Amino acid sequence: MRNKEDRDTRYFIDLDLLSGRILGWDHDNRFELIAEKPAAPFHHRVFISKGQYNKLEQKSQEVASNT
Repeated sequence: MRNKEDRDTRYFIDLDLLSGRILGWDHDNRFELIAEKPAAPFHHRVFISKGQYNKLEQKSQEVASNT
């Protein structure tokens, strides 16, 4: 089940800085994100706007449907 989106929702992309790869993207409640610790020192989380997140989801679905 997807997390409920409200005014406390934060959108993000997780990156692997060593390889330059995207590990994933998602959204979650901002209070639950604070408690999370990075999996490794070279992983970095970049917060994005809801509009950027929606564009990323749309492009991802387009690529998946074309393959």
